[in-house]
Amino acid sequence: MTGADAMVKCLMAEGVDHVFGYPGVAICPFYNAILDSDIRTILIRTEQNAAHSASGMARLTGKPGVCAVTSGPGATNLITGIATAFADSIPLVCITGQVNSELIGSDVFQEADITGAVESFVKYSYLVKDANDIPRIFKEAFYIANSGRKAPVLIDVPIDVQQQKIKSFEYPEEIKLRTYKPTVKGNALQIKKIVKELEKAKRPLICAGGGVRLANAKDELRKLVEEYRIPVVSTMMGIGVMSTEHELYYGMVGNNGFPWANKAMKEADLIMMVGARVADRAVNQPERVMKDTVLIHIDVDPAEIGKNAGATIPIVGDAKHILSDLAEYEIDGDYSEWIESLNKYRNEMPVVRDAHPGYVDPAEFIRRMSLKMQDNAIYVADVGQNQIWSCKYHVVRNGRFLTTGGMGTMGYSIPAAVGAKLARPDRQVVAVCGDGSFQMSMMELATMRQYNVPVKIVVLKNNYLGMVRQYQHFTYDDKYSVVDLSGSPDLEHIAEAYGMKFMRITDMEGLDDKLDELLSKDEAYLCECIIDPMDLV
Repeated sequence: MTGADAMVKCLMAEGVDHVFGYPGVAICPFYNAILDSDIRTILIRTEQNAAHSASGMARLTGKPGVCAVTSGPGATNLITGIATAFADSIPLVCITGQVNSELIGSDVFQEADITGAVESFVKYSYLVKDANDIPRIFKEAFYIANSGRKAPVLIDVPIDVQQQKIKSFEYPEEIKLRTYKPTVKGNALQIKKIVKELEKAKRPLICAGGGVRLANAKDELRKLVEEYRIPVVSTMMGIGVMSTEHELYYGMVGNNGFPWANKAMKEADLIMMVGARVADRAVNQPERVMKDTVLIHIDVDPAEIGKNAGATIPIVGDAKHILSDLAEYEIDGDYSEWIESLNKYRNEMPVVRDAHPGYVDPAEFIRRMSLKMQDNAIYVADVGQNQIWSCKYHVVRNGRFLTTGGMGTMGYSIPAAVGAKLARPDRQVVAVCGDGSFQMSMMELATMRQYNVPVKIVVLKNNYLGMVRQYQHFTYDDKYSVVDLSGSPDLEHIAEAYGMKFMRITDMEGLDDKLDELLSKDEAYLCECIIDPMDLV
């Protein structure tokens, strides 16, 4: 057995059924060995998107997504996708080929110090020097990626190590890492303190982040919320933890959040942050918001607690375990007046849009489309104005809302939707992007066609890099610089070239019938919506 054979056997032992990647000479032994397995390989058209597709799959399965690329530019192209997953705490195992071991450091053809280059964006990385270490390294990599605060792990394997014969293959059953022991159970005394503070509070608020979903703690959170009638807001990454239409859910907070949700954050006398970083996009000026507030911060990563705001009650551990333990207590609190106030704010502070009647209103389009989507559909939002409209107006019921919040990487939605659809082929998957972000990953239409992945793609077209144009509108008095997308392709011809059905929507007339056509069948569809170039989020 060779090192490459061992790599494949490790993936099989971990239950991996898809590998996204792009081959090259330095990773060819691995891709040759994988032919003898049942693992399905997906040729992505550029390496960054291999990580995005693996991320989409990981978020639907709860297991690390896997991607494999070659050395040099293949590995460096992967970095943006790795950084995107790292910022959103998505577990990946990223395999890179490397030049011959004895040539490392010689600046030979397609050599790059990838373990050094990704140091800021991985939880851990390995440079494999002996093929006999491969079983242990892969076992550790999958465990590290998917435990504690989840994140990518990189394994760099020189070509000669892939070709090396190994003495025997035995995949470890246990992990032995002396210095890595993530906390799972929350401190019992801290949980009792939470109960006491909740009983004293008059205006408590739970702010749910992406960590709730990563910990698979959605049900535990909902049980706590409904049993004790505690209102909830979410960060961008926490959208979907509560049904959008749940009576106790008040929407997204932050710079682009709902005004009543932000008002709730300011007026709450107790805020329980669950699986959220208290970062600037979610909580502007956290030291001011938390000044006279009891802050309970629950996070699996101790480094996040206190980083942006001092916690009154810090508690490190897995959200699922902590919320389950918290639910065992009787909490004597009456928050009905607070809920009445929040309902009043929501009714008195409606978001008023001045949509141009000659175009598609993206907010109303997204709302009406999401209501027609299947109950458990998967909605993948890209980055830009389309992301903010999606966050505000997509209605999540029992489905999933995926986007990239930490890094804000344009071009994420299409490859992530491909990964999500391959993970859950029985569920409807819709990717929504702008015409700028679409052109960053439209090459993946070939991947969709090659592997028959029926994702529906909606492009909100305004012929601008809309979010940057909006910033320049307010900051530089309409002096626009490098945001005009003139020269963009005709999407009808693009759809035809890739064998996809196409629809162009220019205004709101007859929208329901058009949406029915778009969503009626499980087939790839490219839908172009012409929106007002001057529209604002």
